[in-house]
Amino acid sequence: MNREKQLDALKNRTFDLLVIGGGATGAGIALDAATRGLSVALVERGDFSEGTSSRSTKLVHGGVRYLEAAVKHLDRVQYNLVRDALRERGIILRLAPHLAHPIPLLTPLYRAWEVPYYFSGLKAYDLLAGHERLKPSRFVPRSRALEEFPQLKEEGLVGGVEYYDGQFDDARMNVAVLLTALREGATVANYVEVTGLVKQGDRVAGVEVHDRLADEDFTVRARTVVNATGPFTDLIRRMDDPDAPPMVVTSSGVHIVLPGRFSPPGTGLLIPKTEDGRVLFVLPWMGHTLAGTTDEPAELSFHPRPQEEEIDYILRHLKRYFALEPGRDDILAAWSGLRPLVRDPKAHDTAELARDHIISESDSGLVTIAGGKWTTYRKMAEDLVDYVVRTRELHPARGCITDRVFIEGAAGFDADGWRGLVERFDLDEEVARHLNQSYGDRAPEVARLAAEGFGERLAAEHPFVEAEVVWAVRREMAVTPIDALARRTRLAFLDQKAALAALKRTADLMAAELGWSVEEQQAHVDEARTRLLEAL
Repeated sequence: MNREKQLDALKNRTFDLLVIGGGATGAGIALDAATRGLSVALVERGDFSEGTSSRSTKLVHGGVRYLEAAVKHLDRVQYNLVRDALRERGIILRLAPHLAHPIPLLTPLYRAWEVPYYFSGLKAYDLLAGHERLKPSRFVPRSRALEEFPQLKEEGLVGGVEYYDGQFDDARMNVAVLLTALREGATVANYVEVTGLVKQGDRVAGVEVHDRLADEDFTVRARTVVNATGPFTDLIRRMDDPDAPPMVVTSSGVHIVLPGRFSPPGTGLLIPKTEDGRVLFVLPWMGHTLAGTTDEPAELSFHPRPQEEEIDYILRHLKRYFALEPGRDDILAAWSGLRPLVRDPKAHDTAELARDHIISESDSGLVTIAGGKWTTYRKMAEDLVDYVVRTRELHPARGCITDRVFIEGAAGFDADGWRGLVERFDLDEEVARHLNQSYGDRAPEVARLAAEGFGERLAAEHPFVEAEVVWAVRREMAVTPIDALARRTRLAFLDQKAALAALKRTADLMAAELGWSVEEQQAHVDEARTRLLEAL
């Protein structure tokens, strides 16, 4: 992907839509608009999915706890939200099978009365999914629960209820959606920061931006500007109106990564109720164990740090349920993501928080979308583009088709394709499986790069190889070492020490591709080391 070509288009075209924000929501909007035949551009101040969208619990889910709230309070709105999310779950699993897959989740129960309560609730979850149901929920007796999740504490265990949801790789899904949008004609650039809004009369007509790599300022013009910046929503809104009332309150969601021995490879765990009433997930993820999340008030930050008390919270709850007791020394990586809690600025009761996404338009025409979750990113994008088409003089070639557009890497994906990679390119099975799952039908091209001299692993204990760094630069818009280590590969999110050890080789590979000077390369290495040591 030629970044200069993308920047040239930003400088010289007037777009139907300009999207600010390169996370899940912005990427979805770019894809939806492009597939309708609209001209669309997207700019992101950092890397794509650098914020919230790479820091999720890696679940594609309807929201079990929302269904519980819907039943308890006879809340039809919550009920409909869960139903719609379950439909979207099915669409993601169908259109991105290389990046998303079903996973069984076991809810361990230590009191007999909990069995009918949770069993009936998860059966209702199945019913809501309709034809998108994955597999039926079921009661699992004590002995079977311990077989499926041997790490559980045995004392007092009655059994469990097992249900199915989806699991995915959020950051790779984000870049795959953007690559699909590019394929459909979108213009996309990372490290392009919006510094102001351009107005024609009293209407927003574009944005002023700063290219953080080239240290250059320029203007991007568009008929409609869309603010899809998640936790940073209000920063953009106040560029339009300094007195705009707050729309977003942020909370911190922390996750930790532990060695694979703390979870079986094919089953996750749902801890149904923590001390503050939330649920906690323990999931197998890329050969490791992912645990989270927390929910604490947080200050707005581009690089939020996981707080010690939040890590303690996760470890405390794991020790209540686990025969193995994880400690601080077991933590391989930890990160914090900011969760935007959204309220409608036009609602009469400003204390009422939105349960789903909100689309809001200012007097000057700035359109803002906020809320939702990864699972509903496609539906959010559909709603936003529908709104813009309805309220602007735009004439798309067709309606929304993103419920049937395969995400980059999916069209020719074969779950057993790794076998061909082993045979054709003499790859280790672990590496071949990883490439097939991460790149789908593009895996042979990455494997070919590996065979051409980039086949060494970035870290001995992990399946990521040098070819992925080269591919990330040439085809996936990676421009810094942390882009490659954290979001094109997931090494930094799995094992921060291993990522630090791989940093120099990663920077060498990228310097050769991008023509960095010695000073530029060192600056990139220093920045990446700071991120890995302090906050991803």
